Amino acid sequence: MPVSDASTTNLVITNIVKKRVSPMLILLQYCLLVTLVIASSSLVDEKILSYVEKAYGPVARERLVSWEDLLKLNKNKSEPEKLKEVNDFFNNVRFVSDELHWKQKDYWATPVEFLSTNGGDCEDFTLAKYFTLRELGVPDKKLRLTYVKAIKLNQAHMILSYFETPASEPLILDNLVKDIKRASLRRDLVPVYSFNGNGLWLAKEREQGKLVGKSSRVSRWSDVIQRMQKSNKNARK
Repeated sequence: MPVSDASTTNLVITNIVKKRVSPMLILLQYCLLVTLVIASSSLVDEKILSYVEKAYGPVARERLVSWEDLLKLNKNKSEPEKLKEVNDFFNNVRFVSDELHWKQKDYWATPVEFLSTNGGDCEDFTLAKYFTLRELGVPDKKLRLTYVKAIKLNQAHMILSYFETPASEPLILDNLVKDIKRASLRRDLVPVYSFNGNGLWLAKEREQGKLVGKSSRVSRWSDVIQRMQKSNKNARK
């Protein structure tokens, strides 16, 4: 990872986790994004569905159709209802490590890749939830992808935090604990830093933390965005 990507956060995480968590340290990937790159009248059109069915089978296609149904059925619901529906939907996907699933130490899957292959790790769960909630109209300022230390596992982990207001205690959407809980009830997690489409924050216990820069500094997010853009473009040719 280039030093310019996240040198400050790398140091913080190394100190907190107290062991080297090599590729997992580049978990900041959120650049200037106000709407989903893949957003349109349809997140997955027939070309994408046909490709996925051919590559992964009819069950994979149905998972993408269910994703679209989720968006259509929950567009006008309250934010708490949207959080629950999205969290429950994606927590049904299998947890699979990147090394086993993608034959890479650290790979960030797009939501389509995540659902098509029915598997991913904590970053993939968090990305999919974030993108889906953004598509459902939840403001970016209320969402943070949050990098934590999972105490029981003694390893790096990613969750999605939701702030009803800037001063609110965040709600935690996690693939380890299926129910959405307030941060104060998740003593098994130590926050390290968080980010969204507008910036990067160093953690401050259960609060929003200190803004330290733009999330666009991080390279992996750019890779995810480019792959989503390419997929969207190819599907419309």
